[in-house]
Amino acid sequence: MREGGGPDRATEAFMTHRNLLFTVAYEMLGSAADAEDVLQETWLRWVQVDLDTVRDQRAYLVRVTTRQALTRLRTLRRRKESYVGQWLPEPLLTTPDVAEDVELADSISMAMLLVLETLTPTERAVFVLREVFEFGYDEIAKAIGKSPSAVRQIAHRAREHVAARRPRGVVSAAATRAALAAFQRAVETGDLQDLLDVLAPDVVVIGDGGGVKQAMPRPVVGAEKVARLLAAGLATVGAALSLQPVQVNGSPAFIVRLNGELDSVMAVQVEDGLVTGIYTVRNPAKLSGVEREIAVSR
Repeated sequence: MREGGGPDRATEAFMTHRNLLFTVAYEMLGSAADAEDVLQETWLRWVQVDLDTVRDQRAYLVRVTTRQALTRLRTLRRRKESYVGQWLPEPLLTTPDVAEDVELADSISMAMLLVLETLTPTERAVFVLREVFEFGYDEIAKAIGKSPSAVRQIAHRAREHVAARRPRGVVSAAATRAALAAFQRAVETGDLQDLLDVLAPDVVVIGDGGGVKQAMPRPVVGAEKVARLLAAGLATVGAALSLQPVQVNGSPAFIVRLNGELDSVMAVQVEDGLVTGIYTVRNPAKLSGVEREIAVSR
């Protein structure tokens, strides 16, 4: 702190870019807790820097954050190999304005983060920095320790990989709201036909209990199977269940409560007016991010 109690230059610069740095780390890691750890490591390095030697503070901070995230990402990949059951990203309760930035909302959606999981750590870093945050190849090269030409090749490869796997459907906000309202009614009533009417033929459900809470051991695919799975689960809990519509990772979702207690977060992917993906996180260690809104930005 400087005299007078105000923030010093390092603190002021870091706080100016903090939301961006968190978003970069989260998109690379899929974990808010690990992203916060990366920010702490970035801060510890930042306060040791002579600011007079830094020409572009934003780029410098992103570079440090990227390097720290890459190191942690490689550790996380080993950790995920022993994860019990299906792994899903840690859900974030995001502010309403995030959904208005379509590209940002898409980049942090559950569906996209699962696609990014199929990239190598370096490909993921390059894709995030280039496609989401629009950094130049030279700057990305400095961040990951590669040549600009190598970064171009990695970016091309990652872009093709993601394009082949990302959701393609486009739906209006009104159609999305209508599909979500219909889905909520169907879930709350447990009506099998109503569920079938709102589910896409190839809908997929993925559940993450982390070995702590019960969840499907593998994805369930197909409208008939998913509808029967949901209806059976609802028949068990009955009136004890309630759904609260929220924005999670910039996309529609529900906070699910049983007898008033937080049970899970259900993120919903809608394409062409139908539900194509349901991502349910029940692992208690991953639910702290839905207790308060978290700011993300580009």
